[in-house]
Amino acid sequence: MKYKRLTKEQFETLHQEFANFLATQSIDKKEWDEIKSNKPEVAEQELDIFSDLIWEGVLTNAQFLEHFSRNHIFLFHCQEKFIQSIVIKSLLSTVDFMNKEGLQWLSDNLFTETVEMHLGNKEYEANRNEAIFNLITEGAILSDGQLYIQINSILQS
Repeated sequence: MKYKRLTKEQFETLHQEFANFLATQSIDKKEWDEIKSNKPEVAEQELDIFSDLIWEGVLTNAQFLEHFSRNHIFLFHCQEKFIQSIVIKSLLSTVDFMNKEGLQWLSDNLFTETVEMHLGNKEYEANRNEAIFNLITEGAILSDGQLYIQINSILQS
């Protein structure tokens, strides 16, 4: 398996897509039930293959990621050959970006001496999708990129 298996909830959400996936292999509901009962290792393989296909699609389409921690915000723009980052750090240990008050504080103090910002570019060391997947497993989430775009446009002006 290249990535990780989808959760039960994700499989439930993607029920129709999984049925279509099985249909492309000429496996209908009756045969799937038989495979689950009589060949659980084959069923496990099918679940893994489907999970990798879903992850591959999600990662290929990923453009922006965000990772919030208590005193840092990491914003990523996933390009084809490299990833751009904006790292925002509060120099005050009392600020917590994990709550609304911390984000309001950031809005009020973005360009003060209590906030550090760093821009970066890094070429992918391995496969683009694997690099993005690694960021997700470390806590980043897919985003629409609004925060990255807003901060980047402020920094560019």
